[in-house]
Amino acid sequence: MSKRNKILLTMVMAIPLVFAGIFLYDTCRESIEKNSEVMQARKASWAKLKEYVKKATKGYNGRAAIVIKDLDMNWQIDENRDMPIPSASLVKIPVMMAYFAAAEESKFRLSDTIVLKQSDKADGSGQLKNARTGSRYKIEDLLYAMITESDNTAANMLIDRMGIDELNRYFSKFGLKHTNLSRKMMDFRLRKRGVENYTTAADMAYLLEKLYRGRFLNARVSKRCLELLAEQKVNDRIPKKLPADTTVAHKTGLENGVCHDVGIVYTDKGDFLICVLTKHGYSTARLTKRFISRLSLLTYNYYGGF
Repeated sequence: MSKRNKILLTMVMAIPLVFAGIFLYDTCRESIEKNSEVMQARKASWAKLKEYVKKATKGYNGRAAIVIKDLDMNWQIDENRDMPIPSASLVKIPVMMAYFAAAEESKFRLSDTIVLKQSDKADGSGQLKNARTGSRYKIEDLLYAMITESDNTAANMLIDRMGIDELNRYFSKFGLKHTNLSRKMMDFRLRKRGVENYTTAADMAYLLEKLYRGRFLNARVSKRCLELLAEQKVNDRIPKKLPADTTVAHKTGLENGVCHDVGIVYTDKGDFLICVLTKHGYSTARLTKRFISRLSLLTYNYYGGF
């Protein structure tokens, strides 16, 4: 083949590559422009949500501590994030995590049993308060009851088994700054004397994100903790107004004057973390539950704005 023919052949073969390059350039440019538009819409939607949260917190009849985080973008909205508030049943999250940590350290097995004592029985959530004194329960079953049903008696059995000092040691080891355990669940005698368990929205958000990222001990344990939280049976706050098929891994807290819910909400467009802790002056928690569910719905709707 002559040199001239070789050049012509090369030029003919290059034509499809040129057109392919033009097509790819146009496709990439359109994709970049589209992504830019989506990002601008996302930022605008987030700004609106931030403004609403600020306004809602200011208008709330009580004290509200809030952390909301877009877990894909790492954008965060917070109000009074470090304000200590009585934790109520939120303390059951770090108690659960302490047990998984101790089991990983081979201090005991989750299949080990604990005997129910009369002094462990507590009013409020859960069925174990009606069980026969002396009954034995596996630690893993008590963890399930404590988280999914917020069983106070199960929590007290676990607190007694490990001890308050040891649990607080684990809390500190986890990196919690303002979370403590000073009394058992529903111990109103000590509560009246000013002995209280406290936490913050920041501490709860920190724990939940560690679980979500798979950074608590290891991915397997993190996943197991989230699975327990996702089986929560008290769903009158964060999940209340969300579509029925929405997965929410969360934990509630409720005592006289305090009402909380903290969790991870999974959506098709991205997942978000929401922690709402309140100390209120209402005679019931009905309005506060509505406040929390409204914040949750507005955050969920943020993902529909882009």
